[in-house]
Amino acid sequence: MPTIAVIGAGPGMGLAIARTFGSRGFDVALIARTKEKLQTLVGQLGQEGITAEAFTADVVDRPSLTAALDAVKARFGGIDVLEYSPAPHSPVPGHVLAAPSEVTVDNLQPQIEYVLYGAVTAAQAVLPAMREAGAGTLLFTSGGGSVDPVPMLGNVNAAGAALRNWVINLNKELAGTGVHAAHVAINVWIGGGGPEGFPTAESDEIAPLYWELHEKRDRSEAVFNA
Repeated sequence: MPTIAVIGAGPGMGLAIARTFGSRGFDVALIARTKEKLQTLVGQLGQEGITAEAFTADVVDRPSLTAALDAVKARFGGIDVLEYSPAPHSPVPGHVLAAPSEVTVDNLQPQIEYVLYGAVTAAQAVLPAMREAGAGTLLFTSGGGSVDPVPMLGNVNAAGAALRNWVINLNKELAGTGVHAAHVAINVWIGGGGPEGFPTAESDEIAPLYWELHEKRDRSEAVFNA
C-alpha cells in the first residue's frame, strides 16, 4: 500500500488529511511532538479501517524529524506522499506575533525555523527515494497570509511566504521527474472560535483539496477560501 506521512498531525487538519488519504487505500504515518495525542488519532483511524501509526518528532529539532521519517520508511517501506502542516494549538516559547514594522530577527527566526526549515528538512529526508522511484508528492501548508499578508501577522506571514516561494520553485526543479510539490494556503479560520467576521471552514471541507493536488498533479499551489 502507498503511505502518507503527515507532519504536524493533530485532531483538525492532520486527522482530516489522514482520513482523506487513508480512506483511499493509504497507510498513514502521523508525526507530531506528543505520542499520547497521536495514539488517540491512530485509534480513531483504526476504527475506520485505516492503518495508522504514531511517530514523535519536533519540527524545530531537525535530527528528530529526520529520524522520525526514517522510522516511517522502515515501518512502511517508503513514503509516497509527504504532508507538512505543523500548527501550534498552544503558546510556543519564543513564538510571538509581530506587525511588519515590529518584525525583528529575534521574532522572525523562530517562525522561519518552524515553517521553512522544518519543511526543508522533511523534504530532504524523502526526496532522494522519490527521485529514484520517479514518483512522489510533497504538500506543504501555510496560512492565507503567505499570499495576501495580514499586518498583525507580519513575521508569521513572512515565513509562510518564504515557504510558498521555495515550494513553487522546488516544483519547477522537479518538473519531469515524476515528483510533484505543491503549496496550500488556507485562507480561513479552521473550526470554531475564530475572530468575529472572519471566514471559517471545517477541516473535512479543506482536506479533499490535498487529494486533488496529489491526484491531478497540475498545480504547484492552491488557496482555500470560504
